[in-house]
Amino acid sequence: MRRGNLKAAPNYTNAALVMGAVNLLWVFMVIWATLGFLAVLVTGFVLDKLILWCARRRSGGAARG
Repeated sequence: MRRGNLKAAPNYTNAALVMGAVNLLWVFMVIWATLGFLAVLVTGFVLDKLILWCARRRSGGAARG
């Protein structure tokens, strides 16, 4: 096996972010259609708090929000 001849891995960050947004959009649409707009607002709020909590734990408490 040859060593040191590997190409750099492609950067799929933008594609992953776009697909994450698309998936979040359709999930919100399903929640809106089944439970109503208030449920979408509550879900968004809970996701925001969860993301902030994860960021705070990861950074050692430096994230604000």
